[in-house]
Amino acid sequence: MRIQQILIRILDIFGAIIGLIGAVLPVSVIAILVKKDGGPIFFKQERIGKNEKSFMMWKIRSMVTNAEEIREHLLERSDVDGIFKMKDDPRVTKIGAFIRKHSLDELPQFWNVLKGDMSLVGPRPALREEFEIYSERAKMRLDVKPGITGLWQVSGRSNVNFDTMIDLDLKYIANQSIFGNIIILFKTVLLMFPSSKNGAY
Repeated sequence: MRIQQILIRILDIFGAIIGLIGAVLPVSVIAILVKKDGGPIFFKQERIGKNEKSFMMWKIRSMVTNAEEIREHLLERSDVDGIFKMKDDPRVTKIGAFIRKHSLDELPQFWNVLKGDMSLVGPRPALREEFEIYSERAKMRLDVKPGITGLWQVSGRSNVNFDTMIDLDLKYIANQSIFGNIIILFKTVLLMFPSSKNGAY
């Protein structure tokens, strides 16, 4: 298992470096479009990662600048139990809807991977308010580093309910391997194409 972890970290480092280099052009174009809406280009948010350690996760801003304030009034309208997800979230900007659909808002997280806060593959990092109401079983998904993508994302993403997401995360943790991570990464790339129905919103 120790060898697998070393191999996964090597994959993360190389993948993050390649990802950051490859992200320069698309992020530059997206940054111009996001800036036209006003406000900052990037958005950082506290997340809970491995062993319940908090860190700041980076994204390209896809919502209005006061999205966190508005969120409090939308919690009861979540389309996914256990976590807050809305298919038609009114906070999402026009360019934001496009970059979220194709997961382009996640590109800055290659920096989180390079730093070691995240892995390329793993359970998605939890918001603090989500973590605070986790069951003991749900907290088991924090036994590994959170990922940019994971088994949940390639199995339906937002179309999957919270309990199923936990099942998929725990299945991933129990079977974590360098080969499995490569397969998930390959499937993730395929889901980024327009023809795919990836459940992202």
